[in-house]
Amino acid sequence: MDLAGKRVAVSGGSDGIGRHICLKLAEAGCELAILGRDIARLEAVKREVESVNGTRALIFAADLNDMSMVSGLSAQIVSQMGGLDILINNAGVWHKTGPLDTIDEAMLLQTVQVNLTAAMILTRNVLPTLRAQSEAAVLNVISKSGVIAQAGQSVYSASKYGMRGFTDVLKEDEAESGVRVAGLYQSGTNTGMFAKAAEDVPNHIFTEPDDLADVVVFMLSRPAKLWMHEVRVEL
Repeated sequence: MDLAGKRVAVSGGSDGIGRHICLKLAEAGCELAILGRDIARLEAVKREVESVNGTRALIFAADLNDMSMVSGLSAQIVSQMGGLDILINNAGVWHKTGPLDTIDEAMLLQTVQVNLTAAMILTRNVLPTLRAQSEAAVLNVISKSGVIAQAGQSVYSASKYGMRGFTDVLKEDEAESGVRVAGLYQSGTNTGMFAKAAEDVPNHIFTEPDDLADVVVFMLSRPAKLWMHEVRVEL
């Protein structure tokens, strides 16, 4: 796919992996709809993105834990972008590891809603627009926790295994529509996600988000006769 001029929505685009994805896509000539919760961070990323080749970037502040807000967000993106060619479901939250009964119920619900439910609703609502394009894609940035069971991650892994199933079935459902679907299963990444959950982990040994963003661009920019349905990135 030639990414120049493609309109791309990136959830969780205000920091971490999402921010780096936005910057790499700007270098590739994409127009961007950047979704996130923190308006100050969104505005900062918007300025960074717009400094790359004069890229067009719109920001959308929303709490992906609020399903009614997510539903309305899709229509806003499509309207303001004048359509959509690519959706990247990247937003995610992490809960501190531990046995299931040590995970706060509110955190349990937030993890499932942000990591899984919001992605399904966003995708559902933009599918008609994606199908109308000559080239379109949905890329889900999932985590290796969607394929490997790890102690203490019961809720996080449930959300990520759910994303894996969602991605695999969506690929089958859209096989004849022209909307290509892919899943990226990355190992630990050097972002602030763990710190936000008060988890002390050795971030410095993990994959750099800038490198992971290169993988995203590589996946999306393959020729028409070549598509990478699933990519796993290991340390």
